[in-house]
Amino acid sequence: MRINHNITALNTYNKLTANNQATSKSLEKLSSGLKINKAGDNAAGLAISEKMRGQIRGLDQASANSSDAISLVNTAEGALNETHSILQRMRELAVQSSNDTNTDADRAEIQKEVQQLSDEIDRISATTQFNTKNLLDGSMGKKVGVTANVYTNTAIVESGNTAIDAATTLVTLADKNGKNLGIATGDTITISYVKDGETITTAGLAVTGATDFADLATGIGTAATSGAIVGYGASVASGTRFTAAVTGFAGAVHGLTITVKDKDGVIKANATNALSSFTETTAAADARNTDGQATFHIGSNTNQSMQVSIENMSASALGVSSIDVDTQVNAEIAVKAVDEAITKVSAERSKLGAVQNRLDHTINNLGTSSENLTSAESRIRDVDMAAEMMEFTKNNILSQAAQSMLAQANQQPQGVLQLLQ
Repeated sequence: MRINHNITALNTYNKLTANNQATSKSLEKLSSGLKINKAGDNAAGLAISEKMRGQIRGLDQASANSSDAISLVNTAEGALNETHSILQRMRELAVQSSNDTNTDADRAEIQKEVQQLSDEIDRISATTQFNTKNLLDGSMGKKVGVTANVYTNTAIVESGNTAIDAATTLVTLADKNGKNLGIATGDTITISYVKDGETITTAGLAVTGATDFADLATGIGTAATSGAIVGYGASVASGTRFTAAVTGFAGAVHGLTITVKDKDGVIKANATNALSSFTETTAAADARNTDGQATFHIGSNTNQSMQVSIENMSASALGVSSIDVDTQVNAEIAVKAVDEAITKVSAERSKLGAVQNRLDHTINNLGTSSENLTSAESRIRDVDMAAEMMEFTKNNILSQAAQSMLAQANQQPQGVLQLLQ
């Protein structure tokens, strides 16, 4: 029997200490709901969990960013909806003015409304904002160089379906099906367009058997304001192309129309429609030294973003600034110019609609990714309450048993007193 060292009590005390520590850890996990409360609980698991938490919070914020981006796009698209309505009204007025039942006084009154509508398009472009950021004035557009607009006509070829060149005579021009346009000696061709808010019409080109396509191109290029359009290129594949001589919005040409009349002044509809079937293939643009595209951060990590540009939607950019409907001829040109403006606005709205649909899918994907990552992080960080409760109960019982046994071990040295009696 030993009195200085109660080995049984020491052993029981060590077990009691260990059980109390285990019980304390279980209580910490049960009270916090976390399996990892400090790095010592699971160093690797903590590092993985924190990275996942960063990803989850990034995904949630990216979803909020995408929602804000949709709001911006909706604001711009909603404003363009009204621009569309204004352009439709302008077109309606131009069609009305092109009818010769109207007097000059009537057309003057129509012109007043057309001008006010043009001014409203400019106001919408200048004042439409989201969080004080201008949306439709071109400041959110792509970085561009100064460009001139290009018109392409794929409706005309030379008889025999061959490419037009400078020597192609006008009397041999045909439509894309090879049918002759019916241009004949004695006809007169006039070229009209809108440039910088002014409607311009040439004096007229008298057609002879020798009048060729170079003469037509020269007539277009030397209209009332010299150098409005320069150069042309032609092929069966790409059709005929005319390019504005001056770059930027101010030099852009809108509503390019080539009208063919017979010697009695009657319009030849087939030839006029074919020659005037132009599509603006390259829009004129002002030079911008900085890229104003909006960058929407739609991911949890760096460089996970998309860019959206909104081009200038002012009246001058659309080619309807101060258009004239004061005469029948000018009103006809105005109809075509407004048609082109409607096409431009439609293209911009379609682009914005596509962006919105994309962002809707982006939000859905971000939500799914956040949910899955949260589930994975939970398996690492969160405690299984049922399992931990069983562990706590076991440790609690062992602690109580160790306490009881420590009391018994402390009683063992009492046997020494019996030897002293």
